Amino acid sequence: MSNQEALLEVKGLHTGFDIDGQTYHAVKDVSFDVKPKEVVCVVGESGCGKSVMSLSIMNLLPKHNGKIDKGQILFQGKDIAPLSEKEMNKIRGKDISMIFQEPMTALNPVLTIGFQMDEVLVNHTDISKEEIRKKSISLLNQVGISRAEQIVHEYPHQLSGGMRQRVMIAMAIACQPKLLIADEPTTALDVTVQAQILELIKNIQDEVGMAVMLITHDLGVVAEMADRVVVMYAGQVVEQSDVDRVFYNPQHPYTQSLLNSIPRMEEEKETLNTIKGIVPSLKNMPQVGCRFVDRCPKAMPECSEITPQLGETEKGHSVRCILYDASHPDKETEVQS
Repeated sequence: MSNQEALLEVKGLHTGFDIDGQTYHAVKDVSFDVKPKEVVCVVGESGCGKSVMSLSIMNLLPKHNGKIDKGQILFQGKDIAPLSEKEMNKIRGKDISMIFQEPMTALNPVLTIGFQMDEVLVNHTDISKEEIRKKSISLLNQVGISRAEQIVHEYPHQLSGGMRQRVMIAMAIACQPKLLIADEPTTALDVTVQAQILELIKNIQDEVGMAVMLITHDLGVVAEMADRVVVMYAGQVVEQSDVDRVFYNPQHPYTQSLLNSIPRMEEEKETLNTIKGIVPSLKNMPQVGCRFVDRCPKAMPECSEITPQLGETEKGHSVRCILYDASHPDKETEVQS
């Protein structure tokens, strides 16, 4: 595989949940890719479908009501969406690993750290028990846990949030995966620990050469970590490009509003900019028109009638908005404004 070919390709993904006999789509027509050794940040408010999309990739949707209705998830060219649980278990942890949002719930509270570390290596390697334990201790040392020999005998509740997150990272990198999915890995941590965890992920990525898909709502994290950015809103990708273009030339009104809501040190303001309204709920998702229309400062009457498609405005920069539709009369003035 050349470096130009995608390691992961998500194509037209629709993920739905059956609620009261009806299917509601939390992810609708999502397409993007992740190339080898690249950091792609998926950004958006809570409830925009970021985590559901990552669980779809890992085939970890709730069995009782979650399902992929349509689309492909290509990993190294192979569609993994239809794979059985047994087939996915060969890939999860070995080729694709995931760091979950809350390490206290992701780690089993009644099993020791060492047992949970060892389990990953037992599932994916043929080395002896003694070598597995040595490897587990080595991995804990690698992620900055100093007393790893003692930690392996302790339980998750005995560790701080930052330590638990380091354990999750150690488990995720145990088999040197080609792709690491990190779902809000710093949400529950204080600012100092956040910075340490992000630096740790970046350093490991450089050492191992893995690709990272980082899910976050923190634009500061995006600026620090990303090569490319995928902006999601209400289950859809509304903009994607390299990190510089998203920050210095945002085109979708939602991306512009997100960036405008960041407080700036050079500006003195009594009130912060906000985006009015809330993300529509799963049951109230608009089926026609733009999903951002009720909150958009540039909304026009036709925004409720025309469903925008994701299209390139320039090479490598895609936007889902009728303002960038070549047939729309306001296109030119809006792009320039």
